[in-house]
Amino acid sequence: MTEIRGAAAAVTGAASGIGRALALELAARGCDLALADRDEAGLQSVAAEIGKSSQQKTSIHRVDVSEPAEIIEFARAAVAAHPGLNIVVNNAGVALFGQFHEIDQAQMDWLMNINFWGVVHATRAFLPHLARRPAAHIVNLSSIFGIIAPPGQTAYAAAKFAVRGFSEALRHELQMAASPVRLSVVHPGGVATNIARNSRAGVGVTDNARRVQSIERFDAVAKTSPKAAALRIILGIEKNQPRILIGNDARFMDLLQRLRPATYWAPMARMIEKAMKAGK
Repeated sequence: MTEIRGAAAAVTGAASGIGRALALELAARGCDLALADRDEAGLQSVAAEIGKSSQQKTSIHRVDVSEPAEIIEFARAAVAAHPGLNIVVNNAGVALFGQFHEIDQAQMDWLMNINFWGVVHATRAFLPHLARRPAAHIVNLSSIFGIIAPPGQTAYAAAKFAVRGFSEALRHELQMAASPVRLSVVHPGGVATNIARNSRAGVGVTDNARRVQSIERFDAVAKTSPKAAALRIILGIEKNQPRILIGNDARFMDLLQRLRPATYWAPMARMIEKAMKAGK
């Protein structure tokens, strides 16, 4: 297991959502923090909130995870500020609304550079340092859309499936090498963050009402709070769980996909529509 108290963690996407909640909960449990995001004001807010109730050392770093050079600099600066850093949480992510024919290649590249390549580049940048620690842990955020693939999520699902595959293969390599580095991949279901509201729309999307409906669908099933998600991730780190499912919806969808691997979408779509009607 990886002890949280006395550890130091690097967290990307730490200015809001799950990343922010995770920073607060890690600090409350005695973990120092290197927090990264493009939103400097959001990072300042998180650091100030941590400072009100904790004496943990917190450094903030403006980082665009789609830029490999910025990730390399973040790893260097984070280790310099926290020489004992032994946990890395690759949480930063974005969403893109639209079916495949409605999004162009530049938009797909934009999402992949953040949601997938950001994870890969950060893992590569931090891994040599982590491998020198007595115990270390990498946490890569995939999604329930790294297990199931709904229509309208070709780019997002592609990235999250890729994070899952990359993480599982790397975990097996680390195990074979008897590395002190553990690796967990996280699959949140609906978590009440602003990721859907902040999503970009495909260049071919002309029906704004459909985008509004998509946000409403997300809100209808997003029943897990960011704090609950953060607590579940921390438990997974402490117990060295290779796969961390967050929310009853994620557990249900994971089970349904196992039972009906090629035909899960029809019953799942009916379940979502039912949840939407119940929420009105």
